Amino acid sequence: MSPQNSSATVAQPAELKPGLTGMTEDWASDQRAFKNVPWGKAMMWIFLLSDTFIFSSFLIGYMTVRMSAQDPWPLTSEVFALSMGGEPVPLLLIAIMTFILITSSGTMALAVNMGYAKEKKKTFYLMLITAILGASFVGMQVFEWSKLIFDEGVRPWANPMGASQFGAAFFMITGFHGMHVTGGVIYLLVVAFRVKNGFYERRGNDYSIVEICGLYWHFVDLVWVFIFAFFYLW
Repeated sequence: MSPQNSSATVAQPAELKPGLTGMTEDWASDQRAFKNVPWGKAMMWIFLLSDTFIFSSFLIGYMTVRMSAQDPWPLTSEVFALSMGGEPVPLLLIAIMTFILITSSGTMALAVNMGYAKEKKKTFYLMLITAILGASFVGMQVFEWSKLIFDEGVRPWANPMGASQFGAAFFMITGFHGMHVTGGVIYLLVVAFRVKNGFYERRGNDYSIVEICGLYWHFVDLVWVFIFAFFYLW
């Protein structure tokens, strides 16, 4: 094929019409690119994007406060240690909480696969296990909070172990994340029992809501990894 013929086959971009009509057609072409994306999934991605900015602001604020604190920052390995056999084990509870949340991410991924396979019973039980693991995480977080408040005397405005900003940063970041986990547990239970009762079978056998739940839950797990790294290990 000659160079003239090959260049003639290359599609040329369509010229936009001038004015408001051209702008409207351009925006419509962008909208058509997302025509097959479920509305709920798109809205979840937008929500998670906005939440990413919020958690990023919290962690950046925490790092700024910690580096500028005048008083010594408490050693998290000592503050969050649990006693076993009379000996303190650094970050034992936090390690268990992290393991539970990562495990729940695995069960949620399996639930999404079973949902697309239309395995209603397996989807229900996997989502139920994920919710139970999430509730266990929240329960351990409540225990962690009560230990700091009642045993160590830490408050959002005071900290007998060092920098007063420690309490405000800890309760704000872990509390905000704990609210997300609690909301996720409720969300999972609602969807799981709807799956069990055949709600989505009656609506066209569409289990995409399970994937949307999975997106939210994986996001919550990922945020905890960053909290664990920046707050507990640093």
